Amino acid sequence: DPGVQFDSLIQDWNCVPNTGRINATNPCSEFVFLDDTACNLLSLNLLKFQDQDGTFNVDRYRKAIDVCFTGQEIIVSSASYPTEAIGKNSEALRPLGLGYANLGALLMSMGLAYDSDDGRRFAGAVTGLLTGEAYAQSARMADVKGTFSEFPKNREPMLRVMGKHRAAAYELPVSGEAGPLVRAARQVWDEAVALGELHGYRNAQATVLAPTGTIGLMMDCDTTGIEPDLALVKYKKLVGGGLLKIVNGTVPAALRKLGYPEEQVKEIVDYIDENETIEGAPHLADDHLKVFDCAFKPIKGTRSIAPMGHVRMMAAVQPFISGSQSKTVNLPTEATVEEIENVYLESWKLGLKCIAIYRDGCKRSQPLSSSSDSKKEEKAASDALAALASAVPAGAVRKRLPDERRSITHKFDIQGHEGYITVGLYDDGQPGEIFLTMAKEGSTISGLMDAFATQTSLALQYGVPLRAMVNKFSHMRFEPSGFTRNQEIPIAKSLVDYLFRWLASKFLDLEEQVAVGIIKRDTAPVAEAAEAEAPEAPAVKANGKAEPISAVIKQPEEIKLVVKNPISDGSQKLTFVVDRDSPACADCGALTVRSGACYKCMNCGATTGCS
Repeated sequence: DPGVQFDSLIQDWNCVPNTGRINATNPCSEFVFLDDTACNLLSLNLLKFQDQDGTFNVDRYRKAIDVCFTGQEIIVSSASYPTEAIGKNSEALRPLGLGYANLGALLMSMGLAYDSDDGRRFAGAVTGLLTGEAYAQSARMADVKGTFSEFPKNREPMLRVMGKHRAAAYELPVSGEAGPLVRAARQVWDEAVALGELHGYRNAQATVLAPTGTIGLMMDCDTTGIEPDLALVKYKKLVGGGLLKIVNGTVPAALRKLGYPEEQVKEIVDYIDENETIEGAPHLADDHLKVFDCAFKPIKGTRSIAPMGHVRMMAAVQPFISGSQSKTVNLPTEATVEEIENVYLESWKLGLKCIAIYRDGCKRSQPLSSSSDSKKEEKAASDALAALASAVPAGAVRKRLPDERRSITHKFDIQGHEGYITVGLYDDGQPGEIFLTMAKEGSTISGLMDAFATQTSLALQYGVPLRAMVNKFSHMRFEPSGFTRNQEIPIAKSLVDYLFRWLASKFLDLEEQVAVGIIKRDTAPVAEAAEAEAPEAPAVKANGKAEPISAVIKQPEEIKLVVKNPISDGSQKLTFVVDRDSPACADCGALTVRSGACYKCMNCGATTGCS
């Protein structure tokens, strides 16, 4: 997505301005460097440096930085690059991208709110120590191997930037949990600047904060990059079917750090497990709620981190990073132009190099449409139907529905992808036409399903048994797929699979329903329970465009569960509110969440392009 880059700030922190200016960043925005250069990334799991008593082990952290940074440096000359120019420039400037993950989990486990001065101070100190120790190690390597080849002509500007990093470390207050880290960061930056003046530096860039979507999963991180936790409760799909509920493992540690006895910790965790939110938990003090605020608002709660809370955290670490951080500031659908403008302005005032803003739902429809296009599409659909009718072999008779007919409308949700199925009924209660509308009008999948519904309607009207189509199309597998809100069809393998299994649940015998995997409830037949009422869902159009005259069949009340299933409890297994237009994971079908400029899957760890 397009982001805003503040050019004057970027150039002011450029370590090699005499070699070239910085024109852009990589798509995720953490690599802010010269054109035709490459950066190999490495991230540390911050939670691994926390001791048993909850304190952060500064010495182990520094040693890990030294070892990892040295390994990254060794790779530079041995690596292969996509173009000759990138290889040449990367060899000459030797930029590296050391970073970290699990910051959000670390802050929570220490009882520090992500959107708080204490949390931002700690994040600034841990980042300052990271970059300071990396540049100190770079200077030590320069003493042995020599500086990067462009250093001599960029000596003064690079030392000036190192001085700016050092000055930022001395602006951090030495107080609270961050106190030992701040003192260590100041010491390290004194050493990094002194060694750089003496030996120069081996690398023109040292640190960035990448999204770490995939490697964060491999490192068993609760949070990725600089991000806070997405939610306190998450669900994972099991290979053999069913779901595993996971309560954030850092919650008990945070409660103990805040002084709660073990018995109260257990009661609070049990409450979260049952209610999927910490709001309203027993014993929990109101001023401690902010420690457990997450990026997304829980479905059963009201709290989440405000957009400016994300911006202020980015600003807290920016003075201590060579490049930048991969992070998108998410705004709600109702965000105004003024609110978005304020985020941009505050980002610039706080000293960020770049910022990407994403307003929920901003990609839900095509930006342009015209009535002439609609008329053309309607004519094309009519022509197509006429051609199909003329091509029917002699002897086939089409049984049309009356102009006024009963119908049943069903709203479905497959892993966050919403839509409506409307079935027109003959007088005997059997289906005669299908309309299927996706929430994202104008999308390719919406057009394909519209066409497929028209074809299915024609098949029904020409006498193709519904049973035959259910057997043929049930269990077809393609995206989008995943969990649904329908207790009778808890998992859909595709839109087509869901459509025909839902039709089976309404119009076929119980034995045939069981055969296609319907988890049946004891309900009255649709025809007997039908009751006309005003449509609740958007009226569906006969050709996908024009509204038909129809009533909606009120669905019978659910009585009791006949077949128990561990995942058919009536709610989609997302415990927090996500972006409505997040894509489904291409690997497992679960709904993805934003991670920097990309999307990541919380279930299997796949990403749409970020590391």
